[in-house]
Amino acid sequence: MNGASREALAAARERFDALTDNTAVEATKLADELAAVTALLDREVSLRRGHPHPGQPGEAKAELAARVLGGQVGGETLDLISGLVRSRWSGSRDLVDASEELANAADLVAAERAGTLDDVEDELFRFGRIVSSSSELRGALTDRRASVSAKAGLVGELLGGRAARVTERLVIRLVTHPRGRSLEAGLDELSKLAAARRDRTVAVVTSAVPLSDRQKQRLGEALAKLYGRNVHLNLDVDPEVVGGIAVRIGDEVINGTIADRLDEATRRMAG
Repeated sequence: MNGASREALAAARERFDALTDNTAVEATKLADELAAVTALLDREVSLRRGHPHPGQPGEAKAELAARVLGGQVGGETLDLISGLVRSRWSGSRDLVDASEELANAADLVAAERAGTLDDVEDELFRFGRIVSSSSELRGALTDRRASVSAKAGLVGELLGGRAARVTERLVIRLVTHPRGRSLEAGLDELSKLAAARRDRTVAVVTSAVPLSDRQKQRLGEALAKLYGRNVHLNLDVDPEVVGGIAVRIGDEVINGTIADRLDEATRRMAG
């Protein structure tokens, strides 16, 4: 997002945090209601644009939202959605993206309260790795001919009892309502959102063999010092990495593998 949408999203996040700081707010219920509103906005183009007058003031749009949603969702959800529609967005799709983010964030609040947020982060990452390595599984989860219940059932078979309930909920929501994204991109977004919930940066670490607890601690401390904030490590093992490690944070890659050093030496010799 950029321009007006970026500012509107920042304001929405502040309202969401202020609301969910109150532990009396039922985070799971809030997530369900926000997800339902997101699906409605995604289907109804005229509604998210403020039909019948797209250029009408934000307050008028909020009144429209209240008429449509009144009695269908709780007061907390209605307050958040009213805040979204009052704001100015660069594009109507940005509003839907923001609503979806708040729904996912509400589930992450539930995980945080249950003490399972770290597990959710790790499970989303591992599930993403499983999907990327299995074209058959990816095909089944993204098959447009498959029903919503079939996809949800498949995720339940894969994750039910093996992962945190919030992880299962987030993945089901993603595969049943992808909204034009690839499965991998959606899982990556969820992983980053989980990390942001803990005010951390995610580093994908690839090594030839599993790192010891001491190695993970030293690497985490070094990256935290380098970036000035805590860094959560998502660990991946790749036997083709001869030695050392490769670290990816966003678009930045810190490559220290022996394989890459050998490649560099070969290039120098050839040049």
